[in-house]
Amino acid sequence: MTPPAEHVHWLFATGFLILGLLLLAEAIVGTEVWRRRFWRAYLFPGTLFLMGVLMWPVMTFFTTSTVHMLAHGAWAEVMMLAGAAELALVRGKLHSPAWRLCVALAFVVSGTAFMIHEQNPWLYQRSAFLHHLMGWLLVTTAVIPVARALRPRSIAVGTAFALVFVTLAVLLYSDRDVAPIFGHLAPSAGEPHR
Repeated sequence: MTPPAEHVHWLFATGFLILGLLLLAEAIVGTEVWRRRFWRAYLFPGTLFLMGVLMWPVMTFFTTSTVHMLAHGAWAEVMMLAGAAELALVRGKLHSPAWRLCVALAFVVSGTAFMIHEQNPWLYQRSAFLHHLMGWLLVTTAVIPVARALRPRSIAVGTAFALVFVTLAVLLYSDRDVAPIFGHLAPSAGEPHR
């Protein structure tokens, strides 16, 4: 029995919420204080990489079309790339701050995949609306990881970066496969849940 897609979305929402809260804690206390315990430096990149790895089973077992499979595969690849680049930077294997741009690439690819893989219009149902919204959120906020690469010690940039992940988590928690959006549900969408 395959669980509803919303359950998988909620699991990843939890992952994004954890990422956002870790980044927010680091932005509040500062990188120097955050990294007094060496293992804390590995929390964000390790969690991001793990989420990329966990996207592969989603691609394999929970997709219903080629477009969905390609979108989930792209997400898996860019999350793993961004996590690996951040891990290598923390470990000291990579030195150029330009490697932080992998997160910006992950934002653009993920946002584009969100929009492409949702083939229904914005007001078809809640999940369609949220997929479009999350796609545009990631594409438009891709400038924040770029700013983070240019100004790694900026509190404002660090906070904005963390809040993107928290916002993404809230949107994913709001997902229901068949539910109305703004009181509207397309007649062909099916019976609303709850």
